[in-house]
Amino acid sequence: MKVLILQGSPRANGNTAWMAEEYKKAAEAAGHEVTLVNVAKKNIAGCLACEYCHTKGNGTCIQKDDMQELCPMMNEAEVIVLAAPIYYFTICAQIQAAIQRMYCVNKPANVRKMALLISSYSPGVYDGAKAEFRDICNYWKVENMGFVTAKIDEQKTEETKRKVVALASII
Repeated sequence: MKVLILQGSPRANGNTAWMAEEYKKAAEAAGHEVTLVNVAKKNIAGCLACEYCHTKGNGTCIQKDDMQELCPMMNEAEVIVLAAPIYYFTICAQIQAAIQRMYCVNKPANVRKMALLISSYSPGVYDGAKAEFRDICNYWKVENMGFVTAKIDEQKTEETKRKVVALASII
C-alpha cells in the first residue's frame, strides 16, 4: 500500500520525528511504499475559507504554497499517518494546516486507513488530539488503525518503538 506519513514537529531529531521514522522503517520492511514528509519544513498557510476551491477553482486552492506538492501525495495515499507533537492539548499547527487545507477536495481520494503518533512532555494531554483524529477518520469514512502516545519518559524507548512497529504492522 502507499503510505504517507505527515510529520509535524519542527525538531528534526525530536521524539515525534523518531516515532515517524520508526513507523516508516517498519512499514517499508513489510513491503509498503512509504513517503515521509516533514510538514513543519513546508510553507503551508491556513485555509482562507474563501470558497474559491468550490466555486471557481474546481477543487484547487487559490493559495500557491507547498500544499500544491502535498495535496497530490495525500490524494494518492491509501494510508495516512499523522505524527504530531501536542502543543497546548492539540495536534500541532503544522499538521492542522495541512489537514484543514484538504477542504478543497473534501477528502483525500484514495485514503482508506489512518494512524496517529503523538508525543508530549506531559501525560493526560492527548484527549483533544485523539477526539479530533477520530472525527477526521469518521468524516473521511476511513479505518482508524489507532494511535501511539509517548510522554517524556516513554519517548525513544524500546517499549514505544514496539508499539509503533505494532501499529505499522496492521496496515
